[in-house]
Amino acid sequence: MGLRINDIVPDFKAETDQGPISFHEWIGDSWAILFSHPKDFTPVCTTEFSAVAKLADEWKKRGTKVIGVSVDGAEDHRKWKGDIEKVAGTEADFPIIADEGLEVSKAFDMLPAEAYLPDGRTPADSATVRAVYIIGPDKQLKLSMTYPMNVGRNYGEILRALDGLQTAAKAGVATPVDWQVGQDVVIPTSLNDDEAKEKFGEFETVLPYLRMAKLPS
Repeated sequence: MGLRINDIVPDFKAETDQGPISFHEWIGDSWAILFSHPKDFTPVCTTEFSAVAKLADEWKKRGTKVIGVSVDGAEDHRKWKGDIEKVAGTEADFPIIADEGLEVSKAFDMLPAEAYLPDGRTPADSATVRAVYIIGPDKQLKLSMTYPMNVGRNYGEILRALDGLQTAAKAGVATPVDWQVGQDVVIPTSLNDDEAKEKFGEFETVLPYLRMAKLPS
C-alpha cells in the first residue's frame, strides 16, 4: 500500500552527505520537503538540485527544511555537490540521503519491495525514484508528486503548493486553481453564510457551494 495524503510518513535512520539523521527528529517542528532522485551525476537531477539550492531563502521564509535522497552513497553525494553548486552558482547546504540499500525508496513506495540495484546499473533501474513529498510538522504527508526521468520538476509550483498548504493549515481555508499568495481563497462549505461573514467579512458567492473571500488580516 502506497503512502496516502495525511498518512504519517515513515521514520528512518540514514546516512547523508552531512552525517547521520533520524528523519522525524530531523523534521522537528518544521515543514519539510523530501525530493528523490534515481542517481547522482545525472543531467536533469543536477538542474533540479541546483534549483533547490538557489531557493534557500524561500525555504527559510516558509519555515521549511529540504532534503534530497538518491540511491548512491554519501561520498558520491559530496562529490556531486560540487557540480550542483557550479550549476547553481551558490552553496547547496541541504543534506542528501544515501539510500544505497533502497530502504527509504521502498519505505516511501517509490520502488517495489523486491527491487535491487544490479551491477553496472543505470538510472533506469531506479527510474521511479523521482518524487516530491511535502510533509507537515505533524509528520503527515500533505502532498506528493511523481515525475518521469525526462521531465524536470517545476519548483515554482512546489513553492506555490507549499504556500497553499501552509495557508490552508493556518487559516482553515482552501485555495482555488492557480492560486498565489494575496489572492482570494475558498470559504469551506462547512461554514454557513453567517459563519462565513463573521470570519471573513464580505465575500463573493459564485455558486452556492463556491464562495470566495480575502484572507482575514
